[in-house]
Amino acid sequence: MSKALSRREVVARLMAGRGELLVVSGLGSPTWDLAATGDHPGNFYLWGAMGGAAVMGLGLALAQPDRPVMVLTGDGEMLMGLGSIATLAVQSPANLSVVVLDNERYGETGMQESHTALGVDLTMVAGGAGVSRSLRIDDEAGLDDLARSIHRMDGLLFAVVKVAPDDPSRVLPEKDAVVLKHRFREALGVT
Repeated sequence: MSKALSRREVVARLMAGRGELLVVSGLGSPTWDLAATGDHPGNFYLWGAMGGAAVMGLGLALAQPDRPVMVLTGDGEMLMGLGSIATLAVQSPANLSVVVLDNERYGETGMQESHTALGVDLTMVAGGAGVSRSLRIDDEAGLDDLARSIHRMDGLLFAVVKVAPDDPSRVLPEKDAVVLKHRFREALGVT
C-alpha cells in the first residue's frame, strides 16, 4: 500500500507554475492549504457558504472562458453540495477543474468520519451525473498528471484526491470579504 498523500503538499504541487489559474477555495482546510502556498490575487477564499465552492467556480469558469479555473474543496463541503455536481456536468465548461481533497473527515467539526469513509465515492457520483473526466488520485503519478491537466482547459475535470487525515497548522489569508472581492475583480480586470 502506498503512503497517503499530504494535503498541504498536494496543494503546493497543484499551485506550482500556476500562471493564469484562478482558484476558488472552499471552507476551512482547502483555504488554509491554498494560503500556505502563498497569497495571490487570483485566489478567492470562501470563509463560509459550505457547499458553494463548486458552483461559484462554475460561474467564474463560465464568465472567464479563456482562463483556467480550479475549485479546491474538501469532501465534507462536496458532500454538502452534491446537487452542484449535476449542474457542473450539464454546463461542462472546458476550463474548469474541481479538485476534492478527500481525507474522509469533517475537519471543521472535529475530524469525525465523513460519508466518504463510509463508502460514498464522489468520483462515481460525478461520473454518474455525467462528468466524463472523473478521476480518483491516490499516488504521486496521478497527482503529477492532475497538476498538468488543470491548465489544459480541455474539458470539465472532477478529481478526488485521497489525502491523509492530518491537521497541519493553519495559514489564514485575508478574511475581509470586501477586500477579497475587490482584489479578485482587479486580478480579472473587472472594475
